[in-house]
Amino acid sequence: MVRNIVLWGDPVLREKGKLVTEVTAEIRSLAEDMIETMREAQGVGLAAQQVGEAVQLAVIDVSHDEECVSYVRVNGEACELADIMPLIFVNPKLEMGSSKEVDSEGCLSFPELRIDIRRPLDVTAHLQTLDGEELVIETDGLLARAIQHEVDHLFGILFIDRLSTARKMSMKRRLKELRHLYNE
Repeated sequence: MVRNIVLWGDPVLREKGKLVTEVTAEIRSLAEDMIETMREAQGVGLAAQQVGEAVQLAVIDVSHDEECVSYVRVNGEACELADIMPLIFVNPKLEMGSSKEVDSEGCLSFPELRIDIRRPLDVTAHLQTLDGEELVIETDGLLARAIQHEVDHLFGILFIDRLSTARKMSMKRRLKELRHLYNE
């Protein structure tokens, strides 16, 4: 089922998600709905907060672009991107690489807004699957960026929070207009 995507200004986007201590039928259904919603919106990731649920559950699918990463390792073994997509995970923990890059990001909760965001190039993500499997995913490129973006959502952090103070000030009016527009 396609769900409504929560837009900028809704307080649930600022909520830290609760740990998923048990994968229930409701959590599995939510994950399926999130994949369907993400694909319908032509996104590459979606966090539970973006459909109004403050739990640590996110989905990612960057399989449309095999060239978007230079490597993917799962539990220390090289793998193909398509082998792990769509990626559905709960209760993430991240280790960031030291090299950083600036790239354009969008967010389904901020339609039509793209911003250059500086993030670590590489990430090691410690994730749990819905089947209770522990995964350690090491990657770069779009997958690393998407993981960081969605994990931020799970902790109530938005991509606009990653802007420099000067850039936030320059976007203040635009963000205020968007908040007003989305919440009419």
